[in-house]
Amino acid sequence: MDFGFDPLKYKYPSRRSVMYGTRGMVCSSQPLAAQAGLDMIKKGGNAIDAAIATAIALTVVEPTSNGLGSDAFAQVWVDGKLYGLNGSGYAPARLTPDCPALKGKTEMPERGWESVDVPGAVSAWAELHKRFGKLPFADLFVPAIEYAENGYPVSPVISRLWHNALSVFEPYKNNEAFKAWFDTFTVDGKTPAAGTVAKLPHHAKTLRLIAGSYGETFYRGEVADAIDKFSQATGGYIRKSDLADYRAEWVEPISIDYHGYRVWELPPNGHGIVALMALNILKGFAHGNKDCVENLHHEIEAMKLAYADGRKYVADPRYMKAQVKELLSDEYTAQRRALIGEQALLPQPGNPFCGGTVYLCTADSEGNMVSYIQSNFQGFGSGIVVPGYGIAFNDRASGFTLDPQHDDYLVPLKKPYHTIIPGFLTKDGKAVGPFGVMGGYMQPQGHLQVMHNVIDFGMNPQEALDCPRWQWVEGKKVMIEASVGQEIIDGLRARGHELIVTDDFIDFGRGQMIWRSDDGVLAGATEPRADGMVAVW
Repeated sequence: MDFGFDPLKYKYPSRRSVMYGTRGMVCSSQPLAAQAGLDMIKKGGNAIDAAIATAIALTVVEPTSNGLGSDAFAQVWVDGKLYGLNGSGYAPARLTPDCPALKGKTEMPERGWESVDVPGAVSAWAELHKRFGKLPFADLFVPAIEYAENGYPVSPVISRLWHNALSVFEPYKNNEAFKAWFDTFTVDGKTPAAGTVAKLPHHAKTLRLIAGSYGETFYRGEVADAIDKFSQATGGYIRKSDLADYRAEWVEPISIDYHGYRVWELPPNGHGIVALMALNILKGFAHGNKDCVENLHHEIEAMKLAYADGRKYVADPRYMKAQVKELLSDEYTAQRRALIGEQALLPQPGNPFCGGTVYLCTADSEGNMVSYIQSNFQGFGSGIVVPGYGIAFNDRASGFTLDPQHDDYLVPLKKPYHTIIPGFLTKDGKAVGPFGVMGGYMQPQGHLQVMHNVIDFGMNPQEALDCPRWQWVEGKKVMIEASVGQEIIDGLRARGHELIVTDDFIDFGRGQMIWRSDDGVLAGATEPRADGMVAVW
């Protein structure tokens, strides 16, 4: 395949080298998890087996971002076709806007039982394996159980995130619903330093139960009973009936043409469409030098307009007034693009009716590829952990709004606005490969910047990830990495952008990417802002 760029050449200063292989590749934010995935390919499994094993291991070795109570999404390339899986959960039947804990509130809580939706990750593992897996399901759990039971050394970035979480949950330490978080993730009131060994024995127990039941125990067996019992005892809303009715859902990916490539995302309730809307706007501008004020100005303005629409219109698709075809239409895109001038905008949603996360990717020698993302949302999530089972629940229900006029208004059994988005790139009907940038509301912003770097500026995967990044926050406020250079910083400020310049990498996402050439060579990269690794064969 003609990538449109030379993946062997470096055009931009890079902190790491792109990695190459032919028989298998796993890119992950944690080295032990990446190796767990590659082990599956070496044992005769495929890219789907590798993705599942890596995802399972990440619940152990990166609990600061995901867990057994996570949601998950995936795009899977098999035999020349792209498949989408939505493993996000819905609000429990008993979680309503008029429940006592939400009365008088204008926003959903970020922690506690009110922030928890039904977890979808375990079902996503099972559905992926049923459709595409090769190895026995239980085999995919072996590395994760080993890490959880016998311990693993905590890596530096994860140690920092773990430590930060202690101050987040400190206000809840006397709340019975949060007690198991402290019992599970701290020792003598402390979190593990980098290089120290952490063990999660309750997690190992639950992984064995899931492995032996094909995930059934989590939704319709012993684990579901434990969740129901703990929820009722501590004022929670999830019941066994909520779990029993849940299945991860196969969906059709959505895409746009961007300068000869097709960029693919999953449809709402995820906000992958925000990245597509922003790229649609951006492709109407000429792109000169990567490192120039005008280029970054156009990127930022396109993203602001897309996000304004996303926050207004993206929801569970059953409740959306504006549909995908309207938000991505040429007519509406032209309207939005016309708003961009020389100065920074205060973004407002338009009228389209004119016509705490882990990301991983895998590939094997057969041409199968997986783009996969799994998350509790904000760090450890809700702070609710099931005693004796190590299940750390997501805080995804905090994505709902309590405004009854909004498409994303809290309704029982409805899925909330979701931030995690796995990306995929194709050209001329062939797979180029999976990509993703984790990090909450940074994710579509990372997708925009990485795709712009690759397609418009000819960067290889590692260069595209290494480039300095920005993150739009609100209004005209933009966080930006100091490494972008003072000249660009001054130029953006002159255009009215209110910049927060920082050397702290933690707010700019953590990504992975794999490209595949026609001759079967895999080119992989992982984020320098994480503890990541490309495991390659």
